[in-house]
Amino acid sequence: MKKSLLALAVVATLAACSTTSPDVIQRSDAQRMSQVQDATVLTVRPVVVEGSQSGVGGVSGAVVGGVAGSSVGGSHEAVAVGVIGAVAGAVIGNAIERAGTREEALEILVQLRNGERRAIVQAKGNETFNPGDAVILVTTGGKTRVSRAPAVVPSGGAQPVGTPVPPAPKG
Repeated sequence: MKKSLLALAVVATLAACSTTSPDVIQRSDAQRMSQVQDATVLTVRPVVVEGSQSGVGGVSGAVVGGVAGSSVGGSHEAVAVGVIGAVAGAVIGNAIERAGTREEALEILVQLRNGERRAIVQAKGNETFNPGDAVILVTTGGKTRVSRAPAVVPSGGAQPVGTPVPPAPKG
């Protein structure tokens, strides 16, 4: 029984290793130049990114179920129960993997400065986005994430880019 629990814990841990969080940068993306585009948020809506089924959960569950089932009864019963345990373990392991990799996400519709529109789905991170927010799209290795646009002060002391310009005084 302890082996079964250990194997299920390994499956759950492996499933939890996968993330699409915009706050986590993959090692392969570190120290790479990214393309950055300025945009404005049009809409934000919550979505769910379905969990993955890599097969790791199913295989691990099958092994655990097969080992646990084969220890039941005599030699003939052990084979039958081992097969049933392997099938049940595969189904359960697959479900654990899929549930463990499912993520709450956002679909962010933005408009670029040239008028084009883009939709990006990314896991919920630490930043919140509202319509009208100035954002940047950071593309690295074919993957794009949305971040708040930093305030940039152009040379000459003008107002930072992305901040509203106050109306001219009347009179």
